[in-house]
Amino acid sequence: MQTEHATPHKPLITEKKTALLISLGLLVLLLLGHTLQAQPQLLTLDDVVQMAKSQSISAKQAATQKQTSYWQYRTFQAGFKPQLSLDGSLPNFERSFIQVTQPDGTISFQPISNNNSVLNLSLSQNIAPTGGSVFVQKQIQRFDDFERNNRLYNGIPFAVGLRQPLFQFNQMKWDRKIEPLKFEESNQFFIESMEKVTVSATGYYFDLLVAQVNLQIAEKNLSNNDTLYKIAQHKLELGKISQNDILQLQMGVLTAKKEFASARQNAEIASLSLRSYMGYRDDRKLELVVPTHISELTIDVQKALNEAFNNRSDAIAFRRKALEAQRDVDKARKDNGLNATLNAAFGLSNRGANLGDIYIRPQDREYLEVQFVLPIMTWGRAQARTETAKATQQLVTQTVEQDKLTFEQAIYTQVTLLQMLQQQVKLTTEADGIGQQRYQIAQNRFILSDLSVTDLGIAMQEKDRARRDAILALRDYWTAFYTIRLLTLYDFERNEKIKY
Repeated sequence: MQTEHATPHKPLITEKKTALLISLGLLVLLLLGHTLQAQPQLLTLDDVVQMAKSQSISAKQAATQKQTSYWQYRTFQAGFKPQLSLDGSLPNFERSFIQVTQPDGTISFQPISNNNSVLNLSLSQNIAPTGGSVFVQKQIQRFDDFERNNRLYNGIPFAVGLRQPLFQFNQMKWDRKIEPLKFEESNQFFIESMEKVTVSATGYYFDLLVAQVNLQIAEKNLSNNDTLYKIAQHKLELGKISQNDILQLQMGVLTAKKEFASARQNAEIASLSLRSYMGYRDDRKLELVVPTHISELTIDVQKALNEAFNNRSDAIAFRRKALEAQRDVDKARKDNGLNATLNAAFGLSNRGANLGDIYIRPQDREYLEVQFVLPIMTWGRAQARTETAKATQQLVTQTVEQDKLTFEQAIYTQVTLLQMLQQQVKLTTEADGIGQQRYQIAQNRFILSDLSVTDLGIAMQEKDRARRDAILALRDYWTAFYTIRLLTLYDFERNEKIKY
């Protein structure tokens, strides 16, 4: 009997064990996931730069602008290729009463009901050197008079024509000079925009890195001050330190707490700014690596200038602006003189009651017209327009020359600055190491009652300043490094032009 009663309890025990194991497994997975999520994301400067180039809004805007410029240039190119078009009005129906003057001078309103449809097929080609265009044409017209039950066809089986401006400003000639420069300028501007993304990402990177270093310093100082304050309390009991020193150390602890809270807030703000700029969606905390490795570059100023004038969109813009100023002067001169247009066409035409009649023994069709406008009295307006265009051209020339000088000065300054900052990074790194060692020695001496609180505070301040100076020197170096790339669009590490 006992055996019979004991048997039903075994499945219940097994179910409890299974539930317990499942609960433990879920708890382990939850803790593991929390641990993995809590691990910070280590990022180098290169990681941040690449992320910003691939997913930041600024990079996407630059790509969109490049695409827009590409299609604008394609539109310009298409304008110089043959254009085939079909136009017309089909149907063109009208039912109404129209005014008809009778032979005796009276007016009669007659009913009309007709359809006048036209189809025109034309192939045209612009001629850039002359500013004109030629065309080949084929046209069919059908007229239906529903009141009189009558139908007529009229058509142009074939026609060739010319439209040629005479003594006029040739927009197409200047477009063929300027538009390719605009397209080249837009391509180089895209590269510049990507390099600007690099410079901006570097700025955000070091904003966060400086904030994190300040947070580390504040956290370390808080721990050190707290420890030293406890040691000082013990030394006070032994009579080896004054009450004033105790108060000074206590004030140091309070100051360290405030600096720690402020540094933590600044680090959060800098982290949000960096995430926002580079389009970073991960929730993990960012931890940045100090980019201590720097390239030993010796940049020749003349080479930097040559690459800048070969690669930068600004250099292309200098040429474009000069051509646009010349174009405006040419337009002002020719718009103020004789303007004429020659329109000529030759072909075949015919009419008939049936569509096929158009192609049976068609007649010659000729058309010749010269339209002209000749200003006679403008009260000096023509001369004023021309002189204004000349003055504008002169101003553009002077502005371009000044921009060139400013451009050259910026490159020279940046090359010199980069060379100086390479040495600055070495000096501040060495000073940082010395400051850390000196503070450690000062801390040990204070513990042994061989150093005053004031001297200990001075050592701590110098240690912190040396650390910050080292990070700021790195920031200045990398900013200058990427800025010289931006100004020249040249990679001096690989000795090649920057391309995307």
